[in-house]
Amino acid sequence: MSPRQLPIACAALSALLLAGCGSSSSGTEGTSTGVAAAPPTETLQAPQPKYRVPPLLNPHDVYAADRPGMLSPVVRSFPERVYVPNSESNTVSVIDPHSFKVIDEFPVGALPQHVVPSYDLKTLWVANDEGNSLTPIDPATGKPGNPVPVTDPYNLYFTPDGHYAIVVAERLERLDFRDAHSMRMHHSLHLPCPGVDHMDFTADGRYAVASCEFGSKLVEVDVEGEKVVGSLTLPEGSMPQDVKLSPDGSVFYVADMMANGVWLIDAHSFKRIGFIPTGAGAHGLYASRDSRDLYVSNRDEGSISVISFAQRKVVETWVLPGGGSPDMGGVSADGKVLWLSGRYNAEVYAISTKDGTLLARIPVGNGPHGLCVYPQPGRYSLGHTGVFR
Repeated sequence: MSPRQLPIACAALSALLLAGCGSSSSGTEGTSTGVAAAPPTETLQAPQPKYRVPPLLNPHDVYAADRPGMLSPVVRSFPERVYVPNSESNTVSVIDPHSFKVIDEFPVGALPQHVVPSYDLKTLWVANDEGNSLTPIDPATGKPGNPVPVTDPYNLYFTPDGHYAIVVAERLERLDFRDAHSMRMHHSLHLPCPGVDHMDFTADGRYAVASCEFGSKLVEVDVEGEKVVGSLTLPEGSMPQDVKLSPDGSVFYVADMMANGVWLIDAHSFKRIGFIPTGAGAHGLYASRDSRDLYVSNRDEGSISVISFAQRKVVETWVLPGGGSPDMGGVSADGKVLWLSGRYNAEVYAISTKDGTLLARIPVGNGPHGLCVYPQPGRYSLGHTGVFR
């Protein structure tokens, strides 16, 4: 049994108001050599401040702040763009979502995996996995800044109180808690989790569930305590991928590319309670702007499944004409377009959320992966390609 039993409403009422948060790309951890550094054994900064998570706008809907038009004042002046990390080309392509054309491309570090909005929404971070660096992008200009040395950043998240970035160091099997502004190391947490890739947080922000792609299991992390508190084994041969919390905060949906569907994990007991078949290579998970549906990209069969949160079943399946390999992405600010990278086809797909019509197929670099649609609604970012609250 998980150590947490408090209801979402109580957590929401007890949380305090969101503190202001700035962004900086000036911090370093020394010269990047491409060699994995040993994890630090002690805290390198001042003691952790009191953990305070912003209250939900609606205790019954974690995505209530993500509705169309609910752009933070921080992002309202940013031009609408789609930023695509091309893992095999070591570049980022920038797409104008109105013309469906690539308008810029620039080099970044080796093996860029995801483009991640910062907690304070002011910066986009390109996670250069083998380059051992994070490249900041100014979303006001769409231009990159100087890379910050960071070891093994496959993915990037932020603690829900905004104080720390959480670098997902996949090959090192650890989560590195770093200052959210400078990216200086605070604490490195080893996980019993081969291939740690993706995460999401409970509605109260106190726990995270991470997928172990090569370990057929999930792990539960006490975010405030920065420690592992649970482990859940999935059937042998499973390869869990993206993780997404249901709007009411009761269930984690976990895509499994080998089981070809989505596991349902009780968010309170941390137990497996169901499975929804979707399609071959189930990979990315994205909530609709009205919190009604979950879009599932089935990478190996070129389709998108639409799961009803209320019914917990697939209600539609959209097949890409001519095939494709839909992977990671996000939903447009107005909720009308689902943007996904075509991982093995060097392209990006723009898909109508009204009926699944393919609006555009846009050529980009090789190996496009965790693209980011920006700006998006929300008060703050929890990371990945756009998990907002």
